Parts: sequence; C-alpha cells; structure tokens
Amino acid sequence: MMKQLASSNIPTRWGDFEMIAFGEDLEDPTPHLAVLSVGQASLSDVLVRIHSECMTGDLFGSARCDCGDQLDRSMERIAKEGGVLIYLRQEGRGIGLSRKLQAYALQDEGLNTIEANLRLGHQADERSYGMGVKILQALGVTSIRLLTNNPDKIKAIEESSIQLIERIPLVIPPTRDNDAYLETKKKEMGHLF
Repeated sequence: MMKQLASSNIPTRWGDFEMIAFGEDLEDPTPHLAVLSVGQASLSDVLVRIHSECMTGDLFGSARCDCGDQLDRSMERIAKEGGVLIYLRQEGRGIGLSRKLQAYALQDEGLNTIEANLRLGHQADERSYGMGVKILQALGVTSIRLLTNNPDKIKAIEESSIQLIERIPLVIPPTRDNDAYLETKKKEMGHLF
C-alpha cells in the first residue's frame, strides 16, 4: 500500500519546496517523490509535472534526451506559480539504468530508442503513471494543469478521479544530440510537440 513515508523542506536553486517520499515502507531505498512548492495550499487547478526518473539527463545533464531540461523548466515554473512535481522512480522508460545504458549503446549502432528497448527484450515503454495519480490523490489534489507532451500521462489523469483542466506543452528545442530521439517520440510514440 502506497503511503507517505517522510517529508522535509528542501531549498533548491529554483526555490523552496517540501519533498515527500511515498512508498510501501521506510526501508524502500528509492521511493517516489512529491515535490510541492512551499505555500502550495490549493488542491484544485494545481500546476503539475509527472516526471519519470532519468539519471543521465536529470543528474548528469545528458544531451541525448530532453528530460533534464524538462525537469529544470518544470521546477522553475512550479517555484514561480506554485504546484507539484511528481518524481516517479522508473528509470529508462521503466527498464532501469543498466538496461538503459545498453539501449544507448544500441542507439549508437543506429537503432532508435524504441528499437533498442525491443532488441533488449523489453517493451518500447514500460512506465506506468498510475502511481503518480495515486500520489496526487493522496495529496488531495482534485484538478490539475498538466505540464506534459506525453499522451500516456494525459490518459492516466483522464481515467482517474482527478480533473484535467489543461495540458500545458513542455517543449524543449531539439539539438543535434537529441533531434532523432525527439522525432521518434513524436512520430512513433505520439508525443505532442
């Protein structure tokens, strides 16, 4: 059963936030996180980003994807306007960091991100956003303005009790390092740019 495990105020380069760990028990080394702008009181029309962990992009600034830039822009906007970032621990489209690095090596040989995952015996995308919905519900959120380009996140919200007020595009200009990746997300995964 998913529950709130611990929380603390966290000052960041974007602003001050409350970080709440969600998981089954305190021994979980990689809980999902809710990161709330300090003073976030409203439970309706909340600005929300549901973000899947991407260690290479979020932490190390990899230019292979747009994940780190999306996280940065989301945190800036949530700090400024108020809101919640849900950080789901599902690295590499749900296949884990080691498999993700293997997929990167296959991409260097010419496969796209989907083909690489399939070659490794995984689905194109094994992530689920139901946990993000559960965390929002546990926080008492009733309606949101969702920062996303991903139709699967939109569908997860629409199939829940949370009302989707607005989808807000989160577009990062492509670079030579991630242009093919973004094109694959758009053409083969239906991302909305």
